[in-house]
Amino acid sequence: MLSLLTRLPGLLASTALFALMLLTFADVMLRSMLNAPIEVAADLTRVLMAIMVFSVLPVLSGKGQHVSVDLLDGPFRRWGLARWRDAVGNVFCGLLLVWPAQRVWVLAERSRSYGDVSEYLRLPLFYIGWFIAAMTAVTALVLLIRGLVFAFAPHHLEERQ
Repeated sequence: MLSLLTRLPGLLASTALFALMLLTFADVMLRSMLNAPIEVAADLTRVLMAIMVFSVLPVLSGKGQHVSVDLLDGPFRRWGLARWRDAVGNVFCGLLLVWPAQRVWVLAERSRSYGDVSEYLRLPLFYIGWFIAAMTAVTALVLLIRGLVFAFAPHHLEERQ
């Protein structure tokens, strides 16, 4: 079940990326050769980018696959504090993400109440906001859990890394 939950967002992001690639290619070709761009390309690009980025955010966070700079890894490992650095960092980032998730949800609700839609497709924008808010909240939860596991049961993470 956990394997499916980690593969499904990747499949969703991959599909969005592939659709974005096809859309961009077709838009450039039609614009260059026939002077007939795809009018809905901007709307679809925004939606596909949101799906692509925010669907894999919880998975990347859970696996610790974010880009990181290891300037202080040496001293932390030497002093035996690497585990606690990772625990504090993950919990801090998880707590930090609660606010953006809540704010995006509020903005999505405001968008729903105003009836905001995309320019060409007339797609209700609050659906995208809900998706972004939900994935950000899931990422916050994943980071909190990851931080607690680093603190209290680090052997569970060491086996998978």
